[in-house]
Amino acid sequence: MQVSIIPRGGAVIGTREKILEAAAEIVRDDGERPSVRAVAARAGVGASTLRHYFPTQRALIGAVLTELYTDAMPDARIRDTTLPARDRLLECLWALLEPFGSEEEARQTWKTIYETVIAPEASDQARENYMLLVRQAERRVESWLAILDAEGALVPGDIPALSRFLLAIIDGVSLDRAMMTGAARLEYDASTLRIAVDAVLVAEAGGGNADD
Repeated sequence: MQVSIIPRGGAVIGTREKILEAAAEIVRDDGERPSVRAVAARAGVGASTLRHYFPTQRALIGAVLTELYTDAMPDARIRDTTLPARDRLLECLWALLEPFGSEEEARQTWKTIYETVIAPEASDQARENYMLLVRQAERRVESWLAILDAEGALVPGDIPALSRFLLAIIDGVSLDRAMMTGAARLEYDASTLRIAVDAVLVAEAGGGNADD
């Protein structure tokens, strides 16, 4: 999925946004860790200007990954208290499965992950880049759980641990999407996510049980 972080509607963007967009293009198109020099060149700014907004390469990478995740996984409805907490969390988790939408997409995505991160010839740099994405996903899910916790909807427990639990479920479902076929897979996905969500929400907030 191609994601742009340029504001919609043809709005004029500032220097910071131009820098982030240039870094995002390098991550998306080249699959590389964006260096200060490469980003500055693509954005058409000087290295000193880039460092004014992002003093370190880590700050730049963290900012661009956060923007990419925010744009790719809109989660405003997690705050919509007119909907049950269970429905809101399920909707957010479904969004995480978008890169694994069809069986073929799931196979291709996991093939790419294996080749770039897991295979013996994968570089340490590629693994580090992937772990940055994993940490961004963890923080994203933690933010959803923190919102539900403030509402009293979350079971008592360590929010980072609950986040890792949910992401492990997402990984499992995405792998099953690469293996299973037909309507049985879709029902399996839905029931698995319902069970996982019910495990982290208090019963009153869950809006039912895993068989609903």
